[in-house]
Amino acid sequence: MRQGAGEASEISKRPSALTAAPFSGRSPTGVGDFAVETHGIAPVAPGHRYGTPGRLFTVWFAPQVNMTGVFTGALAIALGLGFWLGLLAMLIGTVLGSLIVGYLSTWGPRTGTGQLPMARMAFGGTVAVPAALQWISSIAWDALVGLFGGQALSVLLGIPFWVAVLIVLGVQGFVGFFGYELIHRLQAVLTVVLFVTFVVFAIKLVGGHDVITPATVTGPDLVGAFVLEVTIAFSLAVSWASYAADFSRYLPAESSRLRVFSFTFLGMFTAYAFVQGIGIAAGELVSEHSVEGVQSVMGGGVVGALVLAVIALAAVGSGVMNDYSGSLALQTIGVRVRRPLSAVIVTVLAFALILWLHGGDTALRFQNVLLLIGYWIPAFVAVIVVDWRIRSRGRNTVDPADEATDRTDAVAALVAFVVAYAAAVPFMNTSLFQGPVSVAWHGADIAYFVNFLVALLIYGGYRWSRQRSRGLGH
Repeated sequence: MRQGAGEASEISKRPSALTAAPFSGRSPTGVGDFAVETHGIAPVAPGHRYGTPGRLFTVWFAPQVNMTGVFTGALAIALGLGFWLGLLAMLIGTVLGSLIVGYLSTWGPRTGTGQLPMARMAFGGTVAVPAALQWISSIAWDALVGLFGGQALSVLLGIPFWVAVLIVLGVQGFVGFFGYELIHRLQAVLTVVLFVTFVVFAIKLVGGHDVITPATVTGPDLVGAFVLEVTIAFSLAVSWASYAADFSRYLPAESSRLRVFSFTFLGMFTAYAFVQGIGIAAGELVSEHSVEGVQSVMGGGVVGALVLAVIALAAVGSGVMNDYSGSLALQTIGVRVRRPLSAVIVTVLAFALILWLHGGDTALRFQNVLLLIGYWIPAFVAVIVVDWRIRSRGRNTVDPADEATDRTDAVAALVAFVVAYAAAVPFMNTSLFQGPVSVAWHGADIAYFVNFLVALLIYGGYRWSRQRSRGLGH
């Protein structure tokens, strides 16, 4: 609904927030254009759109096929669920998270804009808060995947861990610097390489390990562990929600929404089901979250060395996504640096976090980081979806640079975002903090779902009531 003239003082169009000079630049001209992409958060012009939705399958499959997914699956066994219950909990969480990412990915062709930049339509100037969280999350995810890549390369080459990490981060920083098109091409190649390698890993695992393990907890403890595993799997998939449109924003506006959704969902779901299933089957062999567990399955020789090399390469495939989206998040905060430089900044800061993860109880720190860096995302999704459904009604395309954001709506979005996070705290379960509800429910963590529902009720209720009052006013 268009605002009346009397509300002009409340409106902030802020076109410069997306179209300032550092946020524009050179875009790839088509498939195979590997020149440096300097274009940042500004909407991609219709004349610069190219590609087909089918590319989204590989760009969402390859980044998930890494040891982070394997170790996440292994957590189900560490929690005492056993194979079948662990597999069921993982599939439920993965489906729920992948559905969200698939839906948000359809916004890219309709706006030509990345996920965080277009969130300005809902949050206005307060978008700096979720953008800052996204930037920090990108660094954290860079560290999680870079940790295992560094371990693998260190063992393979017999070099110090920190040197191996520098090599992994250097390669992914190079790809992130070049940007969108090189990332898409890299993921297409990695999809084949990683799938074949992890199939070999799975075959070796089944051949020498008792895969179908029973649950080791019972009663309320079993229910609590099951819910926690659903949340862990959900957190892994939904963590990409704030990245979703970043990798579909160059697609033409007329791209089929169903195909964009389907290829994104299938790429993510099949990859996560595949690698987390391997982790659940491996169980205690990889429960220490290190490459030693992998070596115990694969053995030495050429095959073992090849797997270590591919693990390091897989870390690059996932890390470049974090570097790229992190670069857009930093610009969304308002930092006026060119996108390639912003991507390098994310890569450099991840190095220190990797050394911290490596310096203690890796499994424990891994689980804490995995949960803590994503608790804010469901509320973010609820807010932007409510705004999008209202704003895009009856429109095939939306240009975020031309959209008006009511200041009151922007404040309401931030309030809903913050209150929802606070409401979720009693339901959280990490070793750093365990909320009273989670304690009473034997470790069950439903904080992500509480976070989403509270934000949906607060912000959705606010926007509905405001729309209704405006309708009555006319």
